[in-house]
Amino acid sequence: MISFTQYNLDKIENLLNELGYKVRYEKGNFKTGACVIQNSKVIVVNRFSNLEIKILSLIQLLKDFDLEKEQLDEKQHTFFKSLIKTTA
Repeated sequence: MISFTQYNLDKIENLLNELGYKVRYEKGNFKTGACVIQNSKVIVVNRFSNLEIKILSLIQLLKDFDLEKEQLDEKQHTFFKSLIKTTA
């Protein structure tokens, strides 16, 4: 299981940036921790969510992505696989 630290949140954000997504932290009236805006490459995370919710929400979004191994370098792809496996 991944530890819920700011370091791991930063690693997930970097992974999403490599995939072309921009992660924004905004206040809002949405109950989930994160959402993708109308099939755009912007992910909005509720800034008032705690660190655990932010990380779990981003991992849940990553699970929905169709990802080719060539899109990431080996280290990031290994990290991606570990994220998906730990929350399965």
